[in-house]
Amino acid sequence: MAKKRKASSKVSSRVPSHLIGSWSFLVGIILAVILGLGYAGAFHATMVWVVFLLGIVVGLLNVTHGEADHFVRGGTILVLVSFLGVQIGVFKFVAPVIANILKSILTLFVPATLIVVLKSLFSISRN
Repeated sequence: MAKKRKASSKVSSRVPSHLIGSWSFLVGIILAVILGLGYAGAFHATMVWVVFLLGIVVGLLNVTHGEADHFVRGGTILVLVSFLGVQIGVFKFVAPVIANILKSILTLFVPATLIVVLKSLFSISRN
């Protein structure tokens, strides 16, 4: 009986951080799209910082050690393709809103991917 109680306390202590990370990711994506669509208005600078900080939270709390490889691969590809799409200017003429959304998504994913990569490298160097 004591073992079950001990195991369940481990799971319950991990659930809140995972929920915080999951909600941070969802809210970050929604805010990035709102920023990209230009609906931030007077709160643009504040929302950019919020999206950036949510990216840090996602990198710290949402990605487990087992998910790190997939997140790094997917995050890196998303960051590179978004950056190239913005830099080349493909969307500037076709759909400028998409370029703005990509910039906002970069604000979320660059810190998240960077933190997950650093955590993975630190984990590798420890072993």
